[in-house]
Amino acid sequence: MPQRPALHGVLLVDKPAGITSAEVVRRVKHQLARGTRVGHLGTLDPFATGLLPILIGEATKLAPFLQEGEKEYVGVIRFGAETDSLDPTGTIVRTAPVPALEAAQLAVVSAGFTGVIEQIPPVFSALKRDGVRLYELARRGGEVPPPAARRVEIRLLELSATAADSLQFRVRCTTGTYVRSLARDIGRALDSAAYLLELRRTRNGIFEIGKATPLDAVIAGLERGEEPAVTTMREALADMAEVEVTAIVAGRIRNGDASVLADRIPRSGGLFKVVFGGDLIAIARATSRVTATLVRGFVA
Repeated sequence: MPQRPALHGVLLVDKPAGITSAEVVRRVKHQLARGTRVGHLGTLDPFATGLLPILIGEATKLAPFLQEGEKEYVGVIRFGAETDSLDPTGTIVRTAPVPALEAAQLAVVSAGFTGVIEQIPPVFSALKRDGVRLYELARRGGEVPPPAARRVEIRLLELSATAADSLQFRVRCTTGTYVRSLARDIGRALDSAAYLLELRRTRNGIFEIGKATPLDAVIAGLERGEEPAVTTMREALADMAEVEVTAIVAGRIRNGDASVLADRIPRSGGLFKVVFGGDLIAIARATSRVTATLVRGFVA
């Protein structure tokens, strides 16, 4: 089998239910050139489906700059029971009568959870306590104190009854929001119990599900020797200010010399990307109107 050329960019995968995000990374990595670095942006629980951006090659360095993007999900909340994991994979720990899911009441609940709210993450989560992930402690059995509440922002929450015991929802939220916790809290707000039955991510920052490819199709294409369509690193940072430089300036930047950016600082300040020949070669940060430091360089 011939060696594949190096690939750098963001591959948008539509993750199926039943596998971890890490397993998606493993399957993609297995098909790429030996030694290619591969990661993912924003973990999806095994039962969840939808958009999973896969970072390939030099694009793995973009993770810190893409983590804070707004996320959007759709799904189903089931009432009448609460599970320890707050999803359908867990054990029922509490039951309660199913509430009347009337439109007027749902509007009040939706408004109550829109904006900046305090949220307690699930015990079954990757958060750590004394260096151990909480889900590992939970699986050992015994009582695991819940994590501390954290502030998150719900920017949109739409609720609609689809069955006597279920709601469909659409939510736009900031990074760090646990939709499983949101489902639990909506159940309690309606004097009932609830868990997240289905979850599908439809947007992650600038990336949208409409441009994602099902995992099986991605793997099949790679097995046929086809190069997957990826979002370039420059495109992935579309919301970041940009400076295009000449070959001479690019060479000095690649040698770590940020002084050549002195007269090229964007008026917006802050982080900006440096581009040569259409390719991303660095991310820099303005330290004043005339000076900048290099934050990250790229060799692709």
